[in-house]
Amino acid sequence: MKRNNQVSLSAFAFLFSELVQYNQTQVDNIAELERRLEDAGYAVGTRVLELFCHREKGNRRETRLLGILSFVHSTVWKVLFGKIADSLEKGTEHEDEYMISEKELLVNRFISIPKDMGTFNCGAFVAGIVRGVLDNAGFPAVVTAHFVPMEGQQRPRTTILIKFADEVLLRESRLG
Repeated sequence: MKRNNQVSLSAFAFLFSELVQYNQTQVDNIAELERRLEDAGYAVGTRVLELFCHREKGNRRETRLLGILSFVHSTVWKVLFGKIADSLEKGTEHEDEYMISEKELLVNRFISIPKDMGTFNCGAFVAGIVRGVLDNAGFPAVVTAHFVPMEGQQRPRTTILIKFADEVLLRESRLG
């Protein structure tokens, strides 16, 4: 008998909304709420990477920048959200920035944000997951979630902005 290893969408939506509501009662501002969600996501990202490494034959980890980004964009995203991310792009203004974009990020799909919290982005949780995976794979980075308005769309897309630490870029340049 084959087990279904997926969590139902309704169970996830309920648990995530409870996580948001609980943390909302513990903070005074939106930035603190997003930080708490990011911290929760970081713990998930750490465990996701450990699980992948445990299941991977040969216990191989990515050592190159584009390899780890591709791993997050495709493998991690597919396991967490059932599909690969919509896009992975290199920033045009800064050498150390990359972006993973999603038209309708799962954590933002079922959350209605009150008008007084207009800038709140539940994508901070996913940014934390990405930071947890990258940090524990040896690619420290600052990872943030941003809404980006899309022409002709009612809801903005979510972009996960990854800004790698200088040491990562230095190591990458040495590896050639």
